[in-house]
Amino acid sequence: MNKKDLVFLSTVDLSNLIKNKTVSPVEATEAYLNRIQEIDPKLNSFITVCAEEALEQSKQAETEIQNGHHRSPMHGIPIAVKDQIYTKGIRTTNGSNVHRNFVPDFDATVISNLKRSGSILLGKLNMSEFASGDAFYHPYGRPLNPWDLSRNPGTSSSGSGAATAAFLCSTSLGEDTAGSIRGPAAFCGLVGIRPTWGLVSRYGVFGACWSMDTVGPISRSTADCAITLSSIAGYDHNDPFTRNTAVPDYLSHLTGDIKGVKIGIIEERIKNDVVDPEVRDATNDAISVLESLGATIINISLPLLVHSAVISSTIIASDAASLNTEHINNNLEKFDYNNQIRMLMGSILPGAAYQKAIKLREILRKQIIDALKQVDVLLMPTSSIPSTLIPNKAGLTSKEEVVSSFSGRRNFTAPFNLASNPAISVNCGFTNNGLPIGLQIAGKPFDEVTVLKVAHAFEASTEWHNRKPPI
Repeated sequence: MNKKDLVFLSTVDLSNLIKNKTVSPVEATEAYLNRIQEIDPKLNSFITVCAEEALEQSKQAETEIQNGHHRSPMHGIPIAVKDQIYTKGIRTTNGSNVHRNFVPDFDATVISNLKRSGSILLGKLNMSEFASGDAFYHPYGRPLNPWDLSRNPGTSSSGSGAATAAFLCSTSLGEDTAGSIRGPAAFCGLVGIRPTWGLVSRYGVFGACWSMDTVGPISRSTADCAITLSSIAGYDHNDPFTRNTAVPDYLSHLTGDIKGVKIGIIEERIKNDVVDPEVRDATNDAISVLESLGATIINISLPLLVHSAVISSTIIASDAASLNTEHINNNLEKFDYNNQIRMLMGSILPGAAYQKAIKLREILRKQIIDALKQVDVLLMPTSSIPSTLIPNKAGLTSKEEVVSSFSGRRNFTAPFNLASNPAISVNCGFTNNGLPIGLQIAGKPFDEVTVLKVAHAFEASTEWHNRKPPI
């Protein structure tokens, strides 16, 4: 195999070749570093490339594997992570000028877990400032979508989506507060899972909203997503909100058999005027595929979903302002304009409005949990629209723009961060002009196995995930 082609292997296939000593971790790492150097100037997906460190790690992995010590399926796999995640001795900017020179003196737990698994860190990925989906200005260059350089790769794990889709890393980590894993996965034709809140530690991760922040993988296939998730999940005494439970071998459950699985179709999110016709058609086609595989299709109504973006945005704005009080007081001028507005709005948000949002969140969560007593998973589009054009201005200048900002992805991904459920986005087709479309599958808390299983069965029966962006 030509060494340049190593980057086009799935993580699972590369893992097997490394384990069998057919491919060296050094060869794989060099192939990815060469491609980053060639392609990333067009995409701005990386903030920091750790070339020397990655090569040293790959040499260590090669020595260990040659000596018969293969740690895990992630051993020797070149990965990259969102720059919201602390890395010891490596600059971690949170996508902002405020943290431009911040170098952590410890690793986030997910990084420690990846190191323990033998993964190789290629670098830190670009993102929306402070993990805000509203940010306009990007201090380290605006990340672009490899399917169409005039379009958004998704926010806020923008670099994770762009780099993974462009084959600049084998798999990546993003962080999802209100859809920031699922959005980039949908817009870049990838698989991204927001795990159950409490499955993956947030220790050593810049916060956006403490009750919704969740770290998870963005990968090119469900199987790649599964082995990445297995390597980062689990209890952490440094994060008291993690659940002390065994982490399954998610990959072993991807059998392709979903006969008898009950899938709830959320009617409000398909039969809706705001859904782009091509997105609706692709979703309905995906439902037909799942039904042909033996799944039982049941229509479900969740009326409060229409308000989920407003509920989510209210809680996140208030929490973000609380987390960044010192910077708001002392460094506000260093913030992106959109984030200045968001932080100030969160700072003056009336307590009554916040309390109403909290109450509505609990009602919506109950609606979702009750629905999942009838079915195994819930299904709807990840976004009502495909990837949007890069905005040409900051701020919102009309009531219509404000209303529009609560459609698109937000009203489609927000329900499951509010309910703390696992939710995955998997590619289910393309628009006529070649933009990926995401299908969202959500499940019961801590039932990532079923969510991944359904996504994998669909993926295995279609060819959408095999397309490559024209970059």
